[in-house]
Amino acid sequence: MAGILSGLEKLGLGNLTEANLYDDAKKNEKAGAGEGGKPQAPVVQEQDFLFEKAQSCPVCDTAFKAKTVKIGRAKLKGTDMDLRPKYESIDLLKYDVIVCPKCGYAALSRYFKYMTGAQAKLIKQNITPNYKGNTHTGETISYEEALERYQLTLANAIVKRARASEKAYICLKSAWLLRGYAESLDEAAEDTKAKKEELETQENEYLQNALEGFLAARQSETFPMCGMDEQTVDYLISVMAIRFEQYDVASKLIGTIITSTAASPRMKDKARDLKEILVQKIKEKNSAAKK
Repeated sequence: MAGILSGLEKLGLGNLTEANLYDDAKKNEKAGAGEGGKPQAPVVQEQDFLFEKAQSCPVCDTAFKAKTVKIGRAKLKGTDMDLRPKYESIDLLKYDVIVCPKCGYAALSRYFKYMTGAQAKLIKQNITPNYKGNTHTGETISYEEALERYQLTLANAIVKRARASEKAYICLKSAWLLRGYAESLDEAAEDTKAKKEELETQENEYLQNALEGFLAARQSETFPMCGMDEQTVDYLISVMAIRFEQYDVASKLIGTIITSTAASPRMKDKARDLKEILVQKIKEKNSAAKK
């Protein structure tokens, strides 16, 4: 756990860098004149998608504003196999964390308002006394800043004893964020290759924790889970299980999706495509073992 929470020292929360996650669950430049002196269409920039939304902290009642993406403004380009959404001109994942600048409470936007008295007490005792505050003042949030915010969110989830599904979802989105970070790097820069390797290592660590958490949640929680139905969660688990060569887990869950009467035709098609990948991975593994 030290790896995925390392860096919290800057926020005064270095004591949480080694917290056990599942202990309870086991540029664009501005447009100029075009050819012939004709003005070009304005270049859409990341800040054009954002506005300041009023928030109220459920832990300390502080009123503040948080950068939020305008509904319907961003255009979806597609998704990765593990359902990471990709948008034009902006990575929405950078803006899915809300942080109270006073007490240090942080959560994904889906969970921010939901807080029990016992959870608020835990955050006041274990986060707030050491929290140094959020000093971000830029027009946009960088990937480095976004990752720090996700780490703070995960630390809060651990402290407030959140469900396994919530912690798994934070880890999944953190992995997606790291992937977007790697894709945003300048390929011509000297250190890009090394940085990408570092980010991929971090992504894998988060995905392994996400897999562990969703497997635990599937055994102890009810659906929908993190806004996802059972078939979507099973598909996500299968994708991650294949990545980490847990082929028996993937095979079982893919089979349940394909035979499920509740699964949509689209999800069944995705499961069949995933099954083909699984079969090929097993063949490759068996072939390598014979050599």
